[in-house]
Amino acid sequence: MKAIQYTAFGTRPKVVDVERPSPGPGEVLLRVTASGLCHSDEFVMAMPEEGYPYPMPMTLGHEPAGIVAELGSGASGVAVGDAVIVYGCWGCGVCAMCADGTENLCLTGMLSPGLGVDGAMAEFMVVDSVRHLVPIGDLDPVRAASLTDAALTPYQAIKSVLPRLVGGTTTVVIGAGGLGHVAIQLLRQLTPTRVVALDLGQEKLDFAKENGAHEALTSEPAAAATIKEMTRGRGADVVLDFVGADATGELAVSCGGVASAVVVVGAGLGGAKIGLTSAPYNMSVSTSLWGRRKELLELVEMAKRDQISIRTTTYPITDGEKAYEDMHAGRIVGRAVVVP
Repeated sequence: MKAIQYTAFGTRPKVVDVERPSPGPGEVLLRVTASGLCHSDEFVMAMPEEGYPYPMPMTLGHEPAGIVAELGSGASGVAVGDAVIVYGCWGCGVCAMCADGTENLCLTGMLSPGLGVDGAMAEFMVVDSVRHLVPIGDLDPVRAASLTDAALTPYQAIKSVLPRLVGGTTTVVIGAGGLGHVAIQLLRQLTPTRVVALDLGQEKLDFAKENGAHEALTSEPAAAATIKEMTRGRGADVVLDFVGADATGELAVSCGGVASAVVVVGAGLGGAKIGLTSAPYNMSVSTSLWGRRKELLELVEMAKRDQISIRTTTYPITDGEKAYEDMHAGRIVGRAVVVP
């Protein structure tokens, strides 16, 4: 079968031929119907060889949609032919975090398809347990695949600050790309907050407004002063950084006001730095990693009701290398999805 793999350090992903996998006891084989690309793949491929934690080569792809093709011995709860998406946080299932349903914070170490085991950029993939499957019914798999990360990740981040987002508040979204454009939609659906998006280039700014941003500004230091003017000197109540670079972390702190919250979501190898005299008083800074399976079920229902919609550009698996090049070059608006 065809697969898109990271095959050697310092190289780009390649379309290769590999053996079709078979499910072991308790596992499920999926025929992949759609697989979203994510900048986390770029993060993995930028890791140095020393200390690299994953197998090599590795099939990429941690935003899967598929059809149940085969059940391993002892697997139950789904049937061959069921349409599903895959919850990508594969915890141990027994630690305190997993017992609470927070497998994304598994205390013994989380694995994910495409981030530790072979993922969904292939014609077939193996899922370790039926508990990581979420039925989608007749929802379009291309529309549903990226719910697993591009929607789930901002959803958890927003829920962590939801009590703050009352009437009259302002929320800044830094980065209106794959995750950020969904965050804007979620903020508009879930809260009365005013949403200000920051990004680079008029196309991205227009895209942010198409998805519900009240205002869209160029992501530069001067944006903080504009946001202070909008809020009569107070600053934003919440800032969501979907880039995670040092520059955006500094901008996030500058945009926030007294007692505000900054949530760093992007894996840009940087972040927000604060101190008592270098940031607004009582500002809280946190990170947010992925989300819970229960939250993914909630997002599926929202998608079925047309309350959120992920902008996608599709590629056949034979064009997988081009898909990654387009993402790397910043040519994707929204999310790229490979359709085997």
